[in-house]
Amino acid sequence: MPRTLTARSIVKRYGGVVALSDANLDIQAGEVVALIGANGSGKSTLSKVINGVVVLDGGQLLLDDRPVVIPSPRAARNLGISTVFQELSLVPQMTVAENIWLTREPLANGLVDEGQVQARTQALLDLFAGTYDRALSTDVTVASLPPDEKQIVEILKAICFDPWLIILDEATASLDSRQVQRLFELVGRWKEQGKAIVFVSHRMEEIFRIADRFSVLRNGVTAGAGQMKEVRARDLVTMIVGQETPENVVSRARSQQEQRALQEQRALQEQRSQQDLSDRAVQLEVEDLRTRVLKGISFRLHKGELLGIGGLKGQGQEDLLLALFGHIPYTGRVLLEDEAVHFKHPRQAMDKGVALVPGERAKEGLLPIRSILENLQLPSWPRYGLFTRICQAAADAARVSADLRLKMAGLEAPVSTLSGGNAQKVVIGKWLLRSPRLLLLDDPTKGVDVNTKAEFYQLLARLAGEGMGVIFYSSDDEELIGLCDRVLVMHDGQIHAELAGESLTKANLVAASLGTSHEQMRTPEESAAPEEPV
Repeated sequence: MPRTLTARSIVKRYGGVVALSDANLDIQAGEVVALIGANGSGKSTLSKVINGVVVLDGGQLLLDDRPVVIPSPRAARNLGISTVFQELSLVPQMTVAENIWLTREPLANGLVDEGQVQARTQALLDLFAGTYDRALSTDVTVASLPPDEKQIVEILKAICFDPWLIILDEATASLDSRQVQRLFELVGRWKEQGKAIVFVSHRMEEIFRIADRFSVLRNGVTAGAGQMKEVRARDLVTMIVGQETPENVVSRARSQQEQRALQEQRALQEQRSQQDLSDRAVQLEVEDLRTRVLKGISFRLHKGELLGIGGLKGQGQEDLLLALFGHIPYTGRVLLEDEAVHFKHPRQAMDKGVALVPGERAKEGLLPIRSILENLQLPSWPRYGLFTRICQAAADAARVSADLRLKMAGLEAPVSTLSGGNAQKVVIGKWLLRSPRLLLLDDPTKGVDVNTKAEFYQLLARLAGEGMGVIFYSSDDEELIGLCDRVLVMHDGQIHAELAGESLTKANLVAASLGTSHEQMRTPEESAAPEEPV
């Protein structure tokens, strides 16, 4: 009898946030089940529950129809369950072989058998032979590899112990077309061997290509499941979005204060959208911007415009912001207020009035052991002269702190003493001290409390009203809909859709995020079918 794993009514909470409230999934050997959902729907959380990374708070897992507890990844591995994580689990300083066999090295006489390690690693690498650079070898360090080859190593690490259940969590996101094709050939082989595959993907064409069944998560609840051959792309998007109305568009597990703040900002956004953007001066013009990830990005940003960047995580949004800030190399044409610029270092961007609030504030935006004052003035100390005018610097910092309603013991307190929301205020405040012309924001409300979110929404509206151009990436679709004049939806390193006005809806945003159109969503079979006669 084929092996099965069943997740029933799974609940997972993180403090007051409910990530899963009624998640269900049926997994059968010899099949591929696609796990589908929008940003924040709970896909990765459910995957982590099955793999023992997080422990469920309610519900039940059944292995071959018998209740089972999976308290850790080691326990999952002992049960033959493995996951290719969206956030890579590799150790950069270790070699490819060391990463693949970490904690499960082949032994001989109680010692690591280096000969077996090398031979078995090479056999695994041969599975992707011809799809990667010849520099990828068993003894090269992972830190030196490009993203696609790191992803290959992550896949090989997951399959090296011959699991019966393999969870692929956005495993194709960093792969090129040859590598995706090879992975799908391996998936076909695994099915024939009687393995089960859970396939989490943002690419609709891939889902229809390899999945036998589907399960849709919406806001932590299973919204639908069935056979792929019996569903159309438009049906999947409807399940992902639900019945969208003005009343429920911001209803996802939000506090009343947060919902009210978004609704207030949406009203302001609708008033702004009545003014023709073409009447405003163009502040930023980007033409054919390319990086290793971006495939020719072109758009315009007007003064006082709040331009949203949408799409599922990892589609090039971070590359776009980092390139505009001069942090990564790029090709293409960039005009900032009609001046041609090509920033090769963040300092050049800062000198032209560009500011970036990074996605990882603790790692990239703050010096945790330094004071709040030092962090607020981090990019601005040179303006106070060789003999730093500390009193003036403190006065400026105090002014911005009051403006942002920063809750702190004092400017001399370590920034590490602040809550997540107040720490994010410091990251934003240090740039506001420089009065930037262009503000780049990388998912700035992630991990921020609801009170700070409401204040942040008001701040964005005020800055846009004062004429500042803002480019705002958010993994929260409702934020983009509620705050932005326009939203550029990215998919596979390209702008797949531009949404504004009546077209800026959750359904259209989700459809574009999946690489399709809500108005014209057709399966491969539908696309191949002849047109109906008129």
